[in-house]
Amino acid sequence: MDPRPSRPRARMASGHYEEVRDRLHTLNVTSMVVAIGPVGVLLVAVDARTWWEAAVLGAGVAAGLVAVLRWTASGISRVVLPCAIVAAAVWAAGALALDGSTAFYGISVVGSVYVPKLPRHRVAATAGLIAFIPLVGAARLLVAPDDAAADLIAYALIPAGIAVVSTAGMFAGQWYYDLVEELAESRERQAELAVVRERVRFAGDLHDIQGHTLHVVKLKAALARKLVRTDADRAEEELREIHALVGDTIAQTKELAYAQRRLNLSAELENAKNLFEAAGIRVRVDREAGAGAGTAADELLGQVLRETTTNILRHAQAGQVRITLTEEGITIVNDGAQEAPLPELSGLAALRERVADDGGELTVERKDGRFVTAAAFPRARTREGR
Repeated sequence: MDPRPSRPRARMASGHYEEVRDRLHTLNVTSMVVAIGPVGVLLVAVDARTWWEAAVLGAGVAAGLVAVLRWTASGISRVVLPCAIVAAAVWAAGALALDGSTAFYGISVVGSVYVPKLPRHRVAATAGLIAFIPLVGAARLLVAPDDAAADLIAYALIPAGIAVVSTAGMFAGQWYYDLVEELAESRERQAELAVVRERVRFAGDLHDIQGHTLHVVKLKAALARKLVRTDADRAEEELREIHALVGDTIAQTKELAYAQRRLNLSAELENAKNLFEAAGIRVRVDREAGAGAGTAADELLGQVLRETTTNILRHAQAGQVRITLTEEGITIVNDGAQEAPLPELSGLAALRERVADDGGELTVERKDGRFVTAAAFPRARTREGR
């Protein structure tokens, strides 16, 4: 029941996700570098005829590698624009001056890696990239028109096709990362919701313990005050019971804080009976054979009985109470119901959700001058914990 470990668990889950994401990022970057680097070196070796041509073409490959090395799962690196400018210039030089049909490699790498990561205008950027590469390649026809068909294929169609394929692949990769991010955010929200639920549950249990006890202490203190002059021994007994009750409440609060608290339904029945009798209310308990014999729902039934007992003592002018315990649940009926609207029973409202989460149903109604509070579980459910 203790809500305190929940937030550390949420932080641990978030930290684990960060670690997994970092490892995935490292693996992704490494795999891209391993694939892009050797291919780029091979293309430079094939196209370059002199050392300065190799230097120019190598600059394009280097720009692509730098962009990949600075790639992150989210956001745009500051090196992208310089790398894109260098790679675009290398492609223009290769197509127009160096007779290097593979010089598009650098700009295709930079563009395909970062276009899917743009926060907006991705479609326009993709269209611009795919149009830029073949247009620069087609411009070669202006400086070397002799073999137009072959140059058009080598400098325009093939580079455009490779850019389309690589960009589509990176879009798929970015979609995967976006999905991972959404999954992580969803898990974080679930962890936060679990924390809230634990806090609500903890607050409800604390209300059950201390609200009930404080009201009983108030009744017993009032009774001891009346008896102090007429029956000192009885007054002293009431004070001893108050002292014991407060000590028991402190112990239960500690158990609750360390998630060790367990309600005993039989003890709650006896406690409710004693409280009603002490308040001058006639009480009748009907208990079926086998009811409350350590079933999975007993703890919730005990909480319902405790909360209902407190509500009767606080809100009703009851003269008699009947408690019926069966294998399927518990029903508490009391007279003295006022004709005014039902009071706000926040404790039972919280318990209703918990009972429903456990497969049961909690109802509260006023009928013929009586309050009826009933918590029921399917028979198979209550037998499950035996």
